[in-house]
Amino acid sequence: MKKILCTIIACLAMMAQAQAQVSVTAPWVRATVPAQKSTGAYMHLLSANGARLVGVSSPEAAAVELHQMEMKDDMMKMRQVDGIELPAGKGVNLASGSYHIMMMGLKRQLKEGEAVSITLLVQGKDKQRHSVTVKVPVKPLGFVSPGLPAAAHH
Repeated sequence: MKKILCTIIACLAMMAQAQAQVSVTAPWVRATVPAQKSTGAYMHLLSANGARLVGVSSPEAAAVELHQMEMKDDMMKMRQVDGIELPAGKGVNLASGSYHIMMMGLKRQLKEGEAVSITLLVQGKDKQRHSVTVKVPVKPLGFVSPGLPAAAHH
């Protein structure tokens, strides 16, 4: 009986993982100076089955939002978005100058070398929502993501 119960639990866990199947690589958050109340977080997301990033949270900030920066009428504009599509098998970069995470109302200074917890809320095509919690390293103020041109950073 115990063996059957363990098998059922393992199968349920694998089903939940298969539905979510969003991998996070190269996460980082920009360090802050004393009294700074906001910063950005960046990472690469890959969904095996296609999904939508619909929310984000962190115990380090009063508010955490999904944002998009874009050029419009020769001006760089940033706005909050309600979600970010994660097409099946196609990576999505959350990077400065594009989609990214804004952490606002920081509760403390974020210092280089630390790590902060960020939880992503992902909605699958079946409308089921799953959380993915990531430990995100804090990088120095001048850090530039590898593989991205310096002009893409703010």
